[in-house]
Order: sequence, then structure tokens, then C-alpha cells
Amino acid sequence: MVTRDQIVAWLKTVAQVLEENKDYLTQLDAAIGDADHGINMDRGFKKVMSQLPGVEDKDIGSILKTTGMALISSVGGAGGPLYGTLFMRAGMAVDGKYELTDEDLAALLQAAVDGVVQRGRAQLGDKTMVDALTPATEAFKQAIGEGADTIEALRRAVDAAEQGMKDTIPMLAKKGRASYLGERSIGHQDPGATSSYLILKALLDVISQPQ
Repeated sequence: MVTRDQIVAWLKTVAQVLEENKDYLTQLDAAIGDADHGINMDRGFKKVMSQLPGVEDKDIGSILKTTGMALISSVGGAGGPLYGTLFMRAGMAVDGKYELTDEDLAALLQAAVDGVVQRGRAQLGDKTMVDALTPATEAFKQAIGEGADTIEALRRAVDAAEQGMKDTIPMLAKKGRASYLGERSIGHQDPGATSSYLILKALLDVISQPQ
């Protein structure tokens, strides 16, 4: 079971990790985007942190939906709607729950990916965050189907996200600002796939800690 307290700790960890990686993400984005992804994500999660105290005692769905709304209202560019939708849909999938089973987590991840795909119209191979999120979700579902525990399933999901992130390097960008560069987008790691990996890794790190 993943508890509400762990979800709150995850969001706090994400805010910390994005602040620590702000310059790195912005450097990645400078190569193929507007050079603002790290700055935008850091700003967005600072907004989440300002709103979290008001919802920490609510159910997990409410906490995640509040996170999504905060990101939509504060993150510039495409990142706000995409990450906002990710957390909004994740929250809707676990509405009213105070702890999550592995099946709940699988539903949360799938809803998040589906929301991003619908909002951004990106598919696997387009060099976007979908290239990290989709394999991660599939790996998690496969792992729990094989009887893995939550931590092992998440570990496999994070490994798949990391591989997906690295796999964006040789891709030609087909979506967003990077797509305007054409062939010049090849050879650069996608910043959205990178931040998606960091967010999933933060979840694994929190849940791996002894309660």
C-alpha cells in the first residue's frame, strides 16, 4: 500500500529534485526548446508547495488534482497544460482514496499517460515526455502482473523511464518547439522525458524508505 503521507512526501521530494535539477533541465531545453523547462517546472512545484498545506489532510485524489491545478496556473509553455493534465488525471483515477494498492497505482499511471497523450497529441517516438512515461507505465503493469511487490514494480518502471529518456537522444522531434529544428533536434535528450523520469524516480525513492 502507498499511503497519503507517502504521496505528500513524494510531491515535496519532486519539488526538491526539480529545484536541484533546474539548471540541468534548462540546459537540455536550451538545445531544442525555449531554455525555460527547468525554470518553469521549479516555479510550478514551488506553487504546489504553497498550496499543499491546505490539502494535506484530504484524500490522495484531491491532493493530486490540486497539484495539477497549481501547475496549470503557474507553469509557462506546453509544460503547464501537460504536467497539469498528468496530475489532474492521476488524481481523478484515485479520487477519494487515502491509500493506494498496486492496481490503484497502475490505474493512476495509466490515467496520467492517457491524459498527456490526449492533451499533447504525442505518440511514442515523437521525442517527448510520452517516451519516458509510456514504457514506465507498461513496465509497472507487467511487473505487478508477474507478482512483483510495489517497490520492485516501481523500480522496473523507473528503469524503463530512464531508458525511454535516453532513447529520445537519437530521435527526430515531431512535437513542440523542438520539432521546428528538424534534423538539428537529433542528438539531444528531451527535457520533458527527463523531468518525467525525475518525477517517477522521486516516487520510488520515497516509497523505498522504511516507514
